[in-house]
Amino acid sequence: MTSTPSSSSPRSPGAPSGPGTPSALDPQIAARLRRSADGLLPAIAQQYDTGEVLMLGWMDDEALHRTITTGRCTYWSRSRREYWVKGDTSGHFQWVKSVALDCDADTVLVKVDQVGAACHTGARTCFDEDVLKAVEGGADSDVPSLDQ
Repeated sequence: MTSTPSSSSPRSPGAPSGPGTPSALDPQIAARLRRSADGLLPAIAQQYDTGEVLMLGWMDDEALHRTITTGRCTYWSRSRREYWVKGDTSGHFQWVKSVALDCDADTVLVKVDQVGAACHTGARTCFDEDVLKAVEGGADSDVPSLDQ
């Protein structure tokens, strides 16, 4: 006997909608999204009050729905192929303050109040360990702008 998953059971990103696998995400939001070939959107987590970029995760429609409706960031783990709620195992919670789509609707910005480390390494952010040297540009630099 086969069972049909309910709407509350996790489903794989990119899985076709149909009987037993409806997306709980608002259809008007879902229609706007431009997902990758595997059905995912990059989701940038940013500290709401300082602007500090904390991490990048991946969301499908259901993860985005859960994030919007629960007030806690839910991501799709590409390696484990399952949903995970930030903080459930680590205690390092991300409390959602706002969720926005970028102008192309292919990236999500989630402003959060981060409790503890955002990075799986235990660091506050995933982006402070390996800073690459780059040419600094600006109005008074010798680096030509793209319009020239």
